[in-house]
Amino acid sequence: MARTPRETHTARALLEATRALARDVSKLNFGTPVTHVYNPLEYAWRSHALYVRRYATGPRRVVFLGMNPGPFGMAQTGVPFGEVEHARAFLKVEAAVDKPAIEHPKRPVQGFACTRREVSGQRLWGAVAERFGDAARFFADHYVANYCPLAFLEESGRNRTPDKLPAGERAPLYAACDRHLQRLVALLRPRWVIGVGAFAEGRARAALEGVDVEIGRVLHPSPANPVANRDWAGTVRAELATLGLCDHADARATGT
Repeated sequence: MARTPRETHTARALLEATRALARDVSKLNFGTPVTHVYNPLEYAWRSHALYVRRYATGPRRVVFLGMNPGPFGMAQTGVPFGEVEHARAFLKVEAAVDKPAIEHPKRPVQGFACTRREVSGQRLWGAVAERFGDAARFFADHYVANYCPLAFLEESGRNRTPDKLPAGERAPLYAACDRHLQRLVALLRPRWVIGVGAFAEGRARAALEGVDVEIGRVLHPSPANPVANRDWAGTVRAELATLGLCDHADARATGT
C-alpha cells in the first residue's frame, strides 16, 4: 500500500465541495422503480478521499467525466470507474468501506473484497495503465470524476441510470450535481472536459454553459454498448485524436 499523500489546497477544497454534494443528494427522495439508493461518498468516503488527495493535487488539463457509480465499481470502492483490482493495483487506492444505510440483498457492498469485476472500469483504467504505465504520469495532466455520485437500484437489483429517473426527481439531483461540477472545474481549471458517453457530455454542456472550457465526448466503455465491445481503447484513441488531444497525451505517456 502506497503511503497516504499529503493533502494540497486543491484536494482539500475539492473534498469540502464533495462533502457538500454528498449532503445535498442525501436529502433527495426517489420513488419506484428505484428501491435502493447507494451514496458511496458516505459509506466509501475513506477510499474516495484517498483518491482525491492522491490525484486532485492541482490544475489538470483534461477532466474525464463519467455518469454515476456502477454497482461493481465506484459503488464498491468509492473510486470513479473503480473496478477493484485496478483501484488497488494501479491507482494504489484501498481503504475500509462501510455499508450503505439500506443494502440491497442482491447487490451487497463488499468494498475491496468484491469479486465481481466492472467491465467499464477494467477497460478505462486498463487502457490508461497500458498507455501511461504509471498512474502518476496520467494524473499529472488528467483527472477522472463522475457527474452523479448516486447509484440507483431496482427491486430486481437492476441498475437504473439517472437519465431514466422521472423529471421531478432528476431536476434537484441535476442541480446539485451541476453545482459540484462547476466547483470541480473552478478548482482544477481544465482546458477540456470530456464526457465518457453522451449523458456525461450533455450534462457537462448544460452545467458549464458560459464557462471557458472545451467540451468533448468519448465512447462509454460499457459492455451494454456493442460498439464498445470492439476495441474500445482504439476507438477512444481515435476520438481523442479528432479532438486534438492525442499528441499531448502521447507526450505525457512517454515522459517527453
